[in-house]
Amino acid sequence: MLDLVLTNKVGLVGNLKLKGSLGCSDQEMLEFKILRAVRRAHNKLSILDFRRADFGLFRDLLGRVPWDKALEGRGTQKSLLVLKDQFLQAQKQCIPTKSKSGKNARKPVWMNKELLDKFKHNREAYRRWKQGQVAWDEYREIVQADRDQVRKAKVQIELNLARDIKGNKQSFYSQHQ
Repeated sequence: MLDLVLTNKVGLVGNLKLKGSLGCSDQEMLEFKILRAVRRAHNKLSILDFRRADFGLFRDLLGRVPWDKALEGRGTQKSLLVLKDQFLQAQKQCIPTKSKSGKNARKPVWMNKELLDKFKHNREAYRRWKQGQVAWDEYREIVQADRDQVRKAKVQIELNLARDIKGNKQSFYSQHQ
């Protein structure tokens, strides 16, 4: 018997059908359709910005809570939930968040405009291969050529650092932060 089908979105899965047992086991095969494809946009991850946090206010907010009354007569699990709820409310008020996006991150030193264009070409070739417009061998050659170029770019950066280290020590530290 089918007990549950778990999803993270309501209405994502439908048309559930049992298709008989799987070999000699007591497990049953299940056929279903995904009704709605979920596309994820670029997630802007928000992280806590502890540099701008007001820990005095945080301490004060948690100190104002009458913990004896808030936790009285509750079991361990319920007490933990109350504590967590109070903590998260105080955190939301006192510790601001900042966005951490892939676009704001520093790209590697060896990454240049030419390589970025190659990666776009690589993604396009992958898409065409998945659609059956490009043969596997052709796609593999494109990927291997891109890997070779990345490898050469990394080697060139290392050679430049090794060559210039005596005359310009700062160049080493500025590129490896």
